[in-house]
Order: sequence, then C-alpha cells, then structure tokens
Amino acid sequence: MPLRLIVGLGFVEHGYAKLARGPDAFIAILHAMGMPFADVLGWATIGIEVVGGLLVLLGAFIPVAALPMLVVLLVATVTAHLPNGFSSIKLLSYDAAGAHFGQPGYETDVLYAAALLALCLGGAGPWALDNYRAS
Repeated sequence: MPLRLIVGLGFVEHGYAKLARGPDAFIAILHAMGMPFADVLGWATIGIEVVGGLLVLLGAFIPVAALPMLVVLLVATVTAHLPNGFSSIKLLSYDAAGAHFGQPGYETDVLYAAALLALCLGGAGPWALDNYRAS
C-alpha cells in the first residue's frame, strides 16, 4: 500500500503539474528537445501520468497501467536525465535564498521503474481494487 501511494501520487502530481502550467509549455519543451510528434507525445504523457497514477493509487490494472508508465520513464531517462548522471539531487550552493540544485539525473526514474516492477511482480496489496475485481 505505501508503495502504491507514493508511486501513484508521484505520477498524478507530475501529470497535474504539466496540466497546471499549461500542456503547451510541456509540448514546447518536447519540441525544443527535437521529439517527433511532440503534440501527441505531450498529451499522451500527461494522460499516462494522471490515469496511470490514479490506477496505481487504486490498485487497479497494475500490469496494464505499468507498461505505458515504464515507457514514459524510459523516454524521460534517455532524453532528459541520462546526460546528467545518476543522482537526482545535486546541491550546487546554499545562500540566503535557500538551496540551489543542478539538473536531476536518472535516479528517480529508476526508482519509479523498480517500484512499478515490484507492484507487478509482488502484487498491489490487500486493499487493491484488483483483488475485488478478481473475486
């Protein structure tokens, strides 16, 4: 249950942040990165993050939801985070304004992927909708 909560909430939050800033801002980033079909990929990513995150939170269709979520993580790793190394937390400096961090690496992507695989292999837990659906 705790694994589902953090993974589901994390994905929902990432998708919601893209919606709150305006999907066009995320799509513009994908264009700047040279991603093909940036409009389609932008909306697909948002949908996968929000819907997939909600399904994980509910413990419903975990293996089905995990596959596109893993694809999103793989694409993010290869296109955005891999060049920054492993660590997701790179403290550059600290001053009166607070902490200043560098570009995140792929650590968080790998942690999310491992958590999704753990849910697929170990099950979503006793309070998952999948348990009720299977009955």
